This record gives sequence, C-alpha cells and structure tokens, in this order.
Amino acid sequence: MTHTEKHQLPPLAKLALEMGPLVLFFLVNSYGDRWFGVATQNRLFLATGIFVVAVLASLAITWTLVRKLPVMPLVSAVVITIFGGLTLLLHDELFIKLKPTIVNTLFGGVLVWAGLTGRNVLKLVLDSVFDLTDEGWRLLTWRWAFFFFVLAALNEIVWRTQSTDFWVAFKVWGIMPLTMAFAMAQVPLIMRHDAGEANKPS
Repeated sequence: MTHTEKHQLPPLAKLALEMGPLVLFFLVNSYGDRWFGVATQNRLFLATGIFVVAVLASLAITWTLVRKLPVMPLVSAVVITIFGGLTLLLHDELFIKLKPTIVNTLFGGVLVWAGLTGRNVLKLVLDSVFDLTDEGWRLLTWRWAFFFFVLAALNEIVWRTQSTDFWVAFKVWGIMPLTMAFAMAQVPLIMRHDAGEANKPS
C-alpha cells in the first residue's frame, strides 16, 4: 500500500467508525438495564461511558489505518470526552445533551468566520476530497454553516421538549440521515463548480 493510499478510508469503513459509537450509545441506553443490570434511570450514564470509550477507540482505529485524524471526529471526540466526563462525574445528563449543540455551533461559527474572511477551511473540516472553484467553496461553506446551526437548534429543541430516550434515538437515527440527505443535496452544486471541469479547455 502506498503512502497516498493510506490516507483514505473506504466509505463503508468510515461510516462504520462514525456510526459504531452512536449505535452502541443507543443500544446501551435502550437495553442497559437488561444487559448490564443497571437501574433504568442510570442507563444514560452507562451509555455515556461506553460512548466515550467507543469514540476514542474509533479514533485509535482510524489513526492505525490511515495515520491521520479527520478534524470533525477529532473535535467531536474531545468535546464528547469532556462533556461525557462531566456527565459521569456530576451525574448530570445535561452535559452530554449539550454536546451536539456545542459541536455544531462551533463548526458553524468556524465556517461563518471562514466565509467572512475568504478562507477555505471547509475542505479541512469535512475532510473533503473535492476540488472546487473558489465560488464553489464559498457557496458550500455558507450552506454547511447554516446546516450546522440548524442541527444545533434541533438538538436544543429535542432535548428540552422530549424524553431522554427520544433524544438518544433522534441523535442516532435522526441527525445522521439528515446530514447524509443534506450532503447529497449539495451534489449539484459540487458538480457545477468542479475545478477540474472549469479548467478544461472549451
């Protein structure tokens, strides 16, 4: 395997490493009382501890396979570890519920700053393999910034108005499909602003 090849994970492997910890979080929160004998009210705390370990393990596996850590999973892991630790230390589920709000607001804020200053950080944030024109990156930056803020707002609405079990299910089975649908909706823009196509002689 060449040095270049080591820097890309197969799409299915990348999805599994991203979704695996979330699925474990959902399963332990749903069945922790039956599987591990914990009290029903403590399922989220057990799920949080396992989630933190699974996220760190996912990062370790990613590093082992490609010798680099994508920005978004790395930042998310840091916030998960901090807020998951606070959740367990203080025995307060508020902190793990705030994590998606904080991470998405952080990414949205970074992209707004990038859009206002003309810096192209989206490729780094999304670990993107696309090669777009400057206008393509600008438009995509603002779209993703808006989307991250929408995700942050959705998280606030759901955890404040719904049960913990509903919030966990939404975090796993709602956020990821929404993100994938949004990413797919950007394909026409990506195709229109492909730098390779733009540089082809007419």
